[in-house]
Amino acid sequence: MASSSGTSSGSGSSSLLQNSGSEEDLQVLMDQRKRKRMISNRESARRSRMRKQKHLDDLVAQVAQLRKENQQILTSVNLTTEQYLRVESDNSVLRAQASELSHRLDSLNEIIDYMNLNASNNGAFTANTFIEPNNGFFDPKNMGYLNHPIMASADLWP
Repeated sequence: MASSSGTSSGSGSSSLLQNSGSEEDLQVLMDQRKRKRMISNRESARRSRMRKQKHLDDLVAQVAQLRKENQQILTSVNLTTEQYLRVESDNSVLRAQASELSHRLDSLNEIIDYMNLNASNNGAFTANTFIEPNNGFFDPKNMGYLNHPIMASADLWP
């Protein structure tokens, strides 16, 4: 009996030792897995931070590029606006000159019509044709504008 109880307690203690060794091995294995997870999580967090930083750097570079493009567009718009204003000013001057030339042409056509009418009535044109007491328009003193150059300014037109 003693031997059986000895065997029994011997096998019981070795079984306990095996259980204890298994529990220690299990604990060691769990600790290793836990460390691996911690290391893996740290590495994953590091990669995530790196991706975030790269994304942030890309966005900063994109902002700089867009600002540069925006500045170029603004410069182009300003130059185009200045050119438009110059062309508009030139057009105003040309419109004023065209109006003045049109008035001169109308006046010259009136003179030609008057001369043609007078020539057909009298049969001949004389120097006294322009001198009529009641018609100041054809008075040579009032025709001084024919010798002046055409001058117009952009201020004449809105």
